[in-house]
Amino acid sequence: MTFFELMRRNAWRKRLRAVLLMCSVGTAFLIYGLTASFVSGSQGASGGSDDLLGVFNKSGRGLPLPLAYLNRIAGQRDVAAVAYTARMRGFVEVEKNVVAISAVDPRAIAAANGAELGLTPELIAALEEGGDRVLVGRALAEAQGWSIGQRIGITSQIMKADGSRNWSFTISGIFDGADASTDTYFMLARYDMVNSARARDKDTVDAFVVRPRDGVASGVLAGRIDALFANSAAQTRTQSEKQFLEAFLRQFADVGLIVGLVVGAAFVTILMISVNTMLFAIRERRFEIGVMKVLGFSRGRIVALILGETLFIFAVGGAGGLILAKLATLSIGPEFGLVFGGEVLLKAAAIIAGLGLLTGLLPAVNAMRLPIVNAFRTR
Repeated sequence: MTFFELMRRNAWRKRLRAVLLMCSVGTAFLIYGLTASFVSGSQGASGGSDDLLGVFNKSGRGLPLPLAYLNRIAGQRDVAAVAYTARMRGFVEVEKNVVAISAVDPRAIAAANGAELGLTPELIAALEEGGDRVLVGRALAEAQGWSIGQRIGITSQIMKADGSRNWSFTISGIFDGADASTDTYFMLARYDMVNSARARDKDTVDAFVVRPRDGVASGVLAGRIDALFANSAAQTRTQSEKQFLEAFLRQFADVGLIVGLVVGAAFVTILMISVNTMLFAIRERRFEIGVMKVLGFSRGRIVALILGETLFIFAVGGAGGLILAKLATLSIGPEFGLVFGGEVLLKAAAIIAGLGLLTGLLPAVNAMRLPIVNAFRTR
């Protein structure tokens, strides 16, 4: 019998106890997988960029800015590209089915943010074919079951000049984003069409998107842009994409702190349960450990055997929990922006190894220090 086989059989000696312990470990890592996927995904701020700036109305993000600001921002020597966007919210068929639309200039958004959104020249050309064309993000298209060439109708909060709130678009392309953490649960429409059709706030935008030149500190450029409009009727507040996401999430709660507390509580609980269970398991096997020492098992091999058992339990339970977390992120749907990527998996593997060794440390030391005579007295 190999050393690994001996370790595996010891772990499975009490099958019900081992299965329950693995289920507890799996539950803790299911919680970790989901919360880490949330932080890693588009709903968290970690995927935000420090190199992309957003210029908003200082008095409130819902208030518009004049489109005339565009030339003054673009005139800054450290600005590589600038785009603008007017946001629309509406619903498809039922009010619960909410969708977001960003009305943009196709070429400007491609220059400023095209790489992050995955906007190819073919997609931009398709958007420019007609005023009613839109590009739909992959997550939104899959959630709605939309395809290229389909005609869609949206009821928006923005009223048209004819008094209607119904907007019709033709899907000319689907963009995927640069990676899995990119938010693609929205669509891009033509600003010129939306601006000419809407009844109010003509020639205004909700935000400017600014890409600094290489080597330019985004914080310095943000301050200079805000200084440009310090004496204007509509002052600006410029933030990086990451700062914007952090501020947005902080309106509801400190997401990072909540996630850390939840995950920490789960791991501390499972650590206490596992240590207690392994102490009882080793106590039941004191006579057997004495026999192993008589047969020539060194103290180091006994320690390795017990640490291997706890690692085995944590590896099986943790893998089960992470697999369930991965399946959950796939089944929940893209609108929640959960991303179970390689970074989450590597961190989880490190935690499994750390908790597995920590759990087995005290029982292993007790077994190592157990005198043979005392072990035989337990029989």
